[in-house]
Amino acid sequence: MNSHTSRDRSWAEDAIRRIEAEAARSADTHLFQIPVPTGWAVKVYLKDESTHRTGSLKHRLARSLFLFGLVNGWIREDTTVVEASSGSTAVSEAYFAQLLGVPFIAVMTRTTSAEKIALIQQYGGSCHFVDDPSEVYAAAEDLARSTGGHYMDQFTYAERATDWRGNNNIAESIFSQLSLEEHPVPEWIVVGAGTGGTSATLGRYIRYHRYPTRLAVVDPERSAFFPAWQTPDVPAVGGPSRIEGIGRPRPEPSFIPAVIDHMIQVPDAASVAAARHLRSVAGLHAGPSTGTNLWGVWQLAAEMEAQGKAGSIVSLMCDPGDRYAASYGDDDWLASRGLDPAPAEAVLQELFATGKWPAP
Repeated sequence: MNSHTSRDRSWAEDAIRRIEAEAARSADTHLFQIPVPTGWAVKVYLKDESTHRTGSLKHRLARSLFLFGLVNGWIREDTTVVEASSGSTAVSEAYFAQLLGVPFIAVMTRTTSAEKIALIQQYGGSCHFVDDPSEVYAAAEDLARSTGGHYMDQFTYAERATDWRGNNNIAESIFSQLSLEEHPVPEWIVVGAGTGGTSATLGRYIRYHRYPTRLAVVDPERSAFFPAWQTPDVPAVGGPSRIEGIGRPRPEPSFIPAVIDHMIQVPDAASVAAARHLRSVAGLHAGPSTGTNLWGVWQLAAEMEAQGKAGSIVSLMCDPGDRYAASYGDDDWLASRGLDPAPAEAVLQELFATGKWPAP
């Protein structure tokens, strides 16, 4: 074995130890029971992924992607790590890059929230901006090539970097935390799709362990994921998502439609409304992608109630609302983008007053 290879192997082993040590220092995220309309037999739970060190669900993904890159020999001591990201994945990857002492560059659109850009820079990362969301892939590949670095490519590797059988993944955590609840095996798990990695992990885990739980994926307007699931034999094309972190203009390689039982297309204004509603009923301040999740949760829960079914539904709180104070939290910003959450907020208020999903 030459000295260069030996040195690389030694560094990678220490890097893996540091990432594993970081995980060992971290407690699991909370699973909160959320208030429901009076008299409901359905229980709703929200797993708060915002409590990770980097503040989002993507902390799990970033850890898995770095470990995947290390064991494959793609990330070495002098490797510049490059990622195409709408924000939260880049924040988390910047954190792990700083932990290992390697450079990190995030490729993103100029519309990414200022709060997320500041967090990437806080963890020592650099930002490279493009105008069109469809440009992020090629720009990231070019940067990795020109720096001699590694393009992490979350959109391809998210579904394979996480062990779907268990090994402390998010699915195993959900079922463990529900074990003492009235309905320990949920009727539904509801998640959004950014890469498709989380839905792939959950769907595979449910099937591997032979649970009767069904997986529902919620998707913003214009995203390509919903039509890709609805008509899998027809090439799907979408547009830029207005809900940061989820929805894509193309079906990503990590999106596995066959493990998804149901999809719900959610109006963008409804995503904002549901996030606001969560704060008013539960005191949890979440970002808009959590609102997308909840809009789907409330529809499915109301349907279960109407059918007289008891059970539980679980979803995710993806990241905190304070990351979007200057965007989704600002009424003028919303108005400038044609987003009016008031009608959807009225729907949720009626749901909680009557216990029934309002007729269209």
